[in-house]
Amino acid sequence: MLRATLKSLLARKLRLTLSTLAVVLSVMFVSGSLVLTDTLGRTFDNLFANIYTYTDVQVAAKSQVASQGGESGTLPFPAATVDEVAKVDGVAKATGQVFLNGAVPIGRNGKVVANQTGQQFGANWIGEDDLVKLVEGKAPAADNEIVVNRGLAKSAGVKVGDSMDVITRDKQRKTYTIVGEMQYAGGRDSMAGESTIFFTTPTAQKAMLGAEDQFNVIDVKAEPGVTDEKLRDNVKAQLGDAFLARTGQELSEESSKAIKGFLNYFNYVLLGFGAVALLVGIFLILNTFSIIVAQRTQELALLRAMGASRGQVMRSVLLEALLIGVVGSAFGFAVGLGLGALGAYLFVGLADGAEVAGLGFPVSAIVASFAIGILVTMVAALMPALKAARVAPIAAMRESAATDRPLTKVTIAGCVVTALAIGSLTWGLTGAGDGTLWLVFGGVLGLLVGVALLTPVISKPLVAALGSVFSWTVPGKLGRRNSSRNPRRTAITAGAVMIGIAIVTAISTIFSSLSTAIGDTLDKDLQADLVVLGQQTSAIPPVITPEELADIKALPGAGTVAARTADAVEVNGEQNFVLSYEDVGAAMTVLKLKAAEGRIDRLDSGEFIVDKKTAENRKLKLGDTITVTFAKTGDKTLKLVGISGESAIAGGIVVSYADATTGFSFPQPWQAFISVKDGASVSATKDAVASIIKDNPEVNVYTKDEFVETNQKGFDVALVVVQVLLLIALAISVLGVINTLLLSVIERTRELGMLRAVGLRRRQTWLMVTTESVVITVFGTVLGLAVGAGLGAAIVTALKEVLGFGAVTLPWGLMVVYFIASLFIGAVAGLIPSIRAVRLNVLNAIAYE
Repeated sequence: MLRATLKSLLARKLRLTLSTLAVVLSVMFVSGSLVLTDTLGRTFDNLFANIYTYTDVQVAAKSQVASQGGESGTLPFPAATVDEVAKVDGVAKATGQVFLNGAVPIGRNGKVVANQTGQQFGANWIGEDDLVKLVEGKAPAADNEIVVNRGLAKSAGVKVGDSMDVITRDKQRKTYTIVGEMQYAGGRDSMAGESTIFFTTPTAQKAMLGAEDQFNVIDVKAEPGVTDEKLRDNVKAQLGDAFLARTGQELSEESSKAIKGFLNYFNYVLLGFGAVALLVGIFLILNTFSIIVAQRTQELALLRAMGASRGQVMRSVLLEALLIGVVGSAFGFAVGLGLGALGAYLFVGLADGAEVAGLGFPVSAIVASFAIGILVTMVAALMPALKAARVAPIAAMRESAATDRPLTKVTIAGCVVTALAIGSLTWGLTGAGDGTLWLVFGGVLGLLVGVALLTPVISKPLVAALGSVFSWTVPGKLGRRNSSRNPRRTAITAGAVMIGIAIVTAISTIFSSLSTAIGDTLDKDLQADLVVLGQQTSAIPPVITPEELADIKALPGAGTVAARTADAVEVNGEQNFVLSYEDVGAAMTVLKLKAAEGRIDRLDSGEFIVDKKTAENRKLKLGDTITVTFAKTGDKTLKLVGISGESAIAGGIVVSYADATTGFSFPQPWQAFISVKDGASVSATKDAVASIIKDNPEVNVYTKDEFVETNQKGFDVALVVVQVLLLIALAISVLGVINTLLLSVIERTRELGMLRAVGLRRRQTWLMVTTESVVITVFGTVLGLAVGAGLGAAIVTALKEVLGFGAVTLPWGLMVVYFIASLFIGAVAGLIPSIRAVRLNVLNAIAYE
């Protein structure tokens, strides 16, 4: 029996190839995701290890806010601290440094020289060392002289002797002369794609720290024989809890850990799409084995007649599945390995100077590939194996394919699974039980499976209706009947298409509804005619300078101007963001907010106001106090003096500008709302504002409509990313259509030969197979659009209060595009099977067994 199974498997190489391809497609996305994240993780381990190779111990002031802990070294401290560290036992040398993100280079075109990392450092030049090498020019000696890293020089197209404008952390734009270029050890133009600008120490202190005789980092070298850990402990003991002292290894691990946290989320997203691809692949494998068993009916029946038991027949099919699963898993892992490597090189290629570590072979990827591939294949082959074992030998030998069975059991199972899925989804979305995320995920998965089980019943009337469009020709009628005569096969093939389309449509519905809700909210709540807003290009927020704000207020067309800033703080020990207005009275006027309780027209130090919704959520009433931990000044108790009406624009906690000025990391305003005077031209006022901020390339001015559109663009970008990733799942489903039709053509070889013999021409044969492909693909697309729209609408409705959704907005444009694309995809998917059908030799086909 084993020999017969292996002979049967190897005798039909096309069938073997198509079966293996189904497994490969199911496995490669998961293995590729795991390989990618493992390779990137080790790449960043190596990168940060190289960065801190020459660091023994680094000292930085500790932030008062826990959420700022990831960006250590941002707070300045007196230069005297360097002398204090230099006297600690075991210290050979202590060097005060200015090294902060926030030195934004401006190119020759007047725009920011941005990079993919968002790291734009400003530093003081302390001379060459083991890490920094001056490769051209000289060190900066005057206040208007700078040295840049060669990576920045190349990207900006500048050289020694050229001038460059720089916006520093104090948000002042000045022109500097480039007097030198530097590289890092090993001849690297940058460490990881960042830009670094070196000033003289006094200039760096004033421009980056805002004060003279200040540093933000101390580089500490150990005396011979003193370990880094011992040196760190000595420095900690001397400086106390107000400072952080860390070894180079600790800095490397912390930096790498922060990146890996992002990579983990990135991996979860990829694995989520991998799960979708896997679900589609299950349908593909199930359909493949169903057709294979149908094609082998006579062969298996002959084995039964010769004495093979049901168990042997079943084990034969499962053995075939096992072998295909092993081979497919191996190839799937190999393809995933290649995809992971390609993704790693593309990702790291965004950061000049970084190099991909050796390609990873994570155990998790190997185990997942073989576990998923073998398990999925065995499970998918189980039902066809049971079906093969149950066919009586004599009955099987009379037919080349199994007859259709009633759909009663499948329909009942579909109804039960769908009902349970809807219950789980409803329970999860309403938050009535624990494990909300798992309830929602299980509900979505169950709904897709339930609908897939109901698809055979749905397919009969719907396929007949869709196929009638093509029934005006004989090949069209044949193609329609072929797609409807085996509803199980059509349902499984269309189900694979349905899953990808349904998920894309559901996500599109959610994003469209959220985008519309935000647009409606901004249009209703935003009363300003113009909005001045910074475009963030680095970790440091862009700001509107005091001079620019004063000039805007002085414009003849400007009525009320309200500028605001925000910062991360801790409120009663919990991380939060709070707002602050430079003139809170003007803000309430331009935003047209009314006081629900207390006063909201002014704020003194030690006071705060909230909107009505925030007050209800936090159970706050007038006179209550909260403890706010500011980044610079630490804890401060604030008293609630006013509650405003609900507003999406001005919601949350608002503190006084006096407290923001002393406590915020960046107290300068980053946004301003402008109400144009009656009779003044909005367009002319906008042009005047643009003229004022022309030297601040990080800041732009928008009309109200433009501002609303800008806020909605983020959802469009996110939707494009989701659609690109889900194209892989759709590609698998298209290959599933090709696979199904190819196997179907093989199964119907004699039938096709008879049709050709009675006069069906080659072109008509091609049209018949293509029609079948188009009908199946369009059926899956229509079903996916309906399920996806319903699923998206349900989620939007359930989360209306939580996320502020408005009415459900269906993405009609995208849905029409998906439908039209399905016609093209169906035609393309039917191309290869139709070519095989057309090339069949008529006489050989008639004699085919």
